[in-house]
This record gives sequence, C-alpha cells and structure tokens, in this order.
Amino acid sequence: MPRLRTIVLAAAATVAVGITAAYWYERPLLVTGTGYAAHHACALEAIAGRDDAAADLPPNPLVPVMRTSVASDGSAATAGVFGVLAAQEAWATDGYGCTLASERPAGLPEPTDVSPEGNPYAALPLAAGDDAAVADALAYGFGDDLGEEARAALGTRGVVVLKDGELLAERYADGFGPETPQLGWSMTKSVTNLLVGRLVEQGEVSLDDDHLVPGWTDARASITIRQLMQMTSGLTWDETYDLGTPITPMLYLEPDMGAYVAAQELAHEPGSYLQYSSGSTTLLCDVVTEGRGGADLPRRELFAPLGLASAVMEADASGTPVCGSYMWATPREWASIGQLVLQDGVWDGERLLPEGWMAESTRPVDAEVEPGSDGYASGWWANTRADGSVIDEELPADTYFASGHDGQKVVVVPSEGVVIARLGFTPEADDNRIVAMAAQLVAALR
Repeated sequence: MPRLRTIVLAAAATVAVGITAAYWYERPLLVTGTGYAAHHACALEAIAGRDDAAADLPPNPLVPVMRTSVASDGSAATAGVFGVLAAQEAWATDGYGCTLASERPAGLPEPTDVSPEGNPYAALPLAAGDDAAVADALAYGFGDDLGEEARAALGTRGVVVLKDGELLAERYADGFGPETPQLGWSMTKSVTNLLVGRLVEQGEVSLDDDHLVPGWTDARASITIRQLMQMTSGLTWDETYDLGTPITPMLYLEPDMGAYVAAQELAHEPGSYLQYSSGSTTLLCDVVTEGRGGADLPRRELFAPLGLASAVMEADASGTPVCGSYMWATPREWASIGQLVLQDGVWDGERLLPEGWMAESTRPVDAEVEPGSDGYASGWWANTRADGSVIDEELPADTYFASGHDGQKVVVVPSEGVVIARLGFTPEADDNRIVAMAAQLVAALR
C-alpha cells in the first residue's frame, strides 16, 4: 500500500507539472484574451457608457472560462480565466480612457478641457436626410435587405455623410446614436498623422528627423519620423495576433509600449520595405509626444481645436498615447476628422496643418510592399498604388481612407466634396459593404 501511495503521488505530481507547464506555455495567449476583455470592458463602460462588453467583442475561445467584472463606479475592470489565472486589470482615467496595468497609473497629465463649441456638427439635430437615393445607400450599408443573422454579422452601427461641409444624412443602429463614442482601432493611425502634421506646422519636428531613440546607436539611428509614419522603418514586426508575435505583448503585457517597439531589431534597411505595423505608429507617438505634453498632446493639439469633446485617445501605463489602435470618438467626430483633411487642414478659418499636408500624406509609399498593404501612404490609405493604378474602381481615384479593424472607415473623396464615416462591429462578415455603400452615396450626391 505505501508503494501504491507513492506511485499515485508521483503521478499526481507529474500531472500537476504538466498542467503548470502547459499553462505557462499558453499564458501569452491567455493574457491576450484576458487583457483584451479587461480593457474593453473598462473602456466600454468609462468611454462609451455601454455595459455589455460581450456584444462588442469577437468570439473568444476563453468565454466559457472567462470571468470579467467591472467596478460599480466604472473605474476599473478585471478579467481572468476562472477569475484568477492570467488575470489582467484595466484602470479608467478621465480624459484618457482605460489602461492595462498592475496598479492604477499615476502621473498622467491634467487633460486639456475640450468644448464641443468648436465643432459645427456637435449640436445639430439628427440628420435623417430626405434624398431617396441616399436613404437607399444607407439601407444597403446597414443590411436592410439581409436576414437577421446576416444583418447582425454586418454589424453597421453608425454612418455619417457630409457633402461640401454640410451634415447631409446619418443613421444609427439600435442602442447607438450621434453621442455614442466608438473605437476606431487603426483609424487612430490616420489621426496620428494629423498630430505629427500639427507639430510640423509649429516647427516642433521635421519628417526627416532621425536619431529618434537615445539607445539607437546602430543602423536604427537612421530611422526617420517619416519612415515610422509610412511603416518603412525596417524594425522587426509581425502584426498577426498569435503566440510569439510582438503585437500581442505590446498591447497586453508591456507597460511602456514605445520602449518595447524601440527594442526590436532591424529586419530590413530603413526605407526599403513597407510592413504594416501598429508598433511603428505607437513608437512614433512615443517619440513626438515626449516632452510635448505626453498623453495630453492629442487633446491639446487636435481634439480641442476641432471641438471633439467625446474623443479619447487611451494611454499605456507609461503615459504614451496608444496611437496605433485606441482612439474613441462619435461618428460625427470621425466625420469631422475627414472634413478637416478634405479642407487640407484648415478648420474654422485657422490652418492647423501645413499647406499641402494631405496631398503628401495620401501619396502611396513607393517601396517594396508586403501583401495586403497596397495603397498605404502616411497613416492614410490611398485608392491608388505607387504606380498610379487604381485599387478600387468603384470609387474615384483621388479617394483616400482612414481604416480600422472590424470595419471602421472614414472615406474622403476630394473631387466630390464627400466625407463618409462608417463605424461598426464586423469581425466575421465577408463583405462589410463599405466601399459599395460609399460608391452609391457618391453617385447619389453628384
């Protein structure tokens, strides 16, 4: 009997070691899931005033074992496997949304007050629109012709249409409205381009500035602000959300995201290869906000002049804005950004961006391009490639976009004076209908 007991204990210990080893092997993926859940549960409550995080997250294999809780005052959220394993906590800060960290972030600057008075669209009544062709285009964009399941998969939540600076039409899904901030995901990269433009206009930085990181004493010292903005820095990167890739630890494990990206080695000669990288934009923001207001810089230089009172760009635990992914704004505010760039950076008679900034910023990068990145420019996506060929024939060649995960889009058509903002939750639908809807709207408004 003692021998049997020894065998049982040894077997149990072996199983325990195996389970522990498996847990630590899978932990990077687990903390991605729990970090994603904690951050979004916190942000949805604190920024958007929504309390059903499950409705705003794509299918997650951890859901059966995930336990997420939000503080009664909305100041924090926690998520973990069975509520304990791989637990992550997100903390809400006024003006800066939610930050993943082991403890509440300290030292964030006092946020600049932003009044909606500077925005001509903020206080307007709902623009239902009276043009049948426009209404038909919006109906198509919302999937009115689809069955309930397909319409839910399409997930359109808000569309705003501007023509020659006028709010022409808008439509929202149930539970959403003109006042509901929505996450733009990588549309934040386009806003980062405008933030850099503000600093260039003020003479604070130049696109050709190099030696951006003190620790770069090798070939990385030649990387410029322009190359970070165009994603041609050459820094090692993989945007795939998977085990062992840098994007997941950057967003869900690293307290200082910019420093993490800066530590990556070169994979390509700077300027030679375009590789889509949220890391490049995050590092760019770290570089340009350092000593210039930190997390408050987007509020001071963009949100306040444009009157984007609901807009929030979230910060990491070091106080750097997460400029590659985490800006929230209402659909009208996203459309306002489109109107600013349509006007080449002039707002209410004041020049905020250098003259010609958008023509330069929407010129496709002329370098070797990774698959799927045709038309990428400087934080914006052009409808042409570097050789001048048109990417999507449904829209005019001069069209350009801010584009984000799950179907976020701001479509700008300078030749037609049209701006279209589309916000939604489309993680699975094969066709989000954005381009086709935009083409219908452009034709209807001619």
